[in-house]
Amino acid sequence: MKIGILTLLIGFTFTKNPPVAELDTLVNQWHVDAAQANFDAYFGFMSDSFVFIGTAPNERWTKNEFAAFSKPYFDKGKAWDFKPSNRKWNFSKDGKTAWFDEELDTWMLGCRATGVVEKIKGTWKISHYDLHVLIENEKMTDFLKLRKLN
Repeated sequence: MKIGILTLLIGFTFTKNPPVAELDTLVNQWHVDAAQANFDAYFGFMSDSFVFIGTAPNERWTKNEFAAFSKPYFDKGKAWDFKPSNRKWNFSKDGKTAWFDEELDTWMLGCRATGVVEKIKGTWKISHYDLHVLIENEKMTDFLKLRKLN
């Protein structure tokens, strides 16, 4: 009896653990697909309601808008190559939504991004991604001067 209850509790514990490894694999592969210019796979990871927020003030794209913008880069065989690290996950109580932040090594030097994934019809899909460039506080005054030049 005690072994049965212990087995049940252990099984319950494992089924309630968040799928961090699975989601890390998904987001890592998403980044790899961009670096390898695998358009269909890259956009296949996204939900239909996906939104991408880029680093420029006007960069807010739906999935279709982002696909149209990105297609020429993918067609040339070189999109972007973001190397993620230090990713942290949070999960909704029902386990169907997760959000993360990650550090990125990019051509823009250090960046950070936040994202949201949702379990849709049993499959995890990326539904939101917000990319931003990191600016140290002590460099903010110089950065603001650059922004005002436009």
